[in-house]
Amino acid sequence: MKLLAALLLIAAAPVQAAGLTVPMGETWLFTIKNGEPAEARKVTPSAKIGKRQIKVAVRPILGTAMTVTNNSPIAYTFRAELVSGGKATVARSCTLPANARPVFEQWQQKADAVRISDFKVAGPDGRC
Repeated sequence: MKLLAALLLIAAAPVQAAGLTVPMGETWLFTIKNGEPAEARKVTPSAKIGKRQIKVAVRPILGTAMTVTNNSPIAYTFRAELVSGGKATVARSCTLPANARPVFEQWQQKADAVRISDFKVAGPDGRC
């Protein structure tokens, strides 16, 4: 009986979603490994971006706003999800340019956090 209860508890545990979830008001630095954020750490908004690092900040501006700066020679596309009340909604995101040029995303929906994942090398045309 205890074994059955333990198995049910494990089965009911939520699966950790891929990517990095950045809570409202926070700034994070990370690198990309196998298309996902790696070596992520919370930093101050004024933190310097090292080579091949990406800095993301989420703020409550006219709903939800996110600034992302990619200090690598590779432009990326990525998946963005707005997280509110534990539920995630896919959001539009533009190509993340290379060479420390930032991208600013803004959504009318208020969110508790933004989850970013599934980074892929961007094509020459980008998107948005």
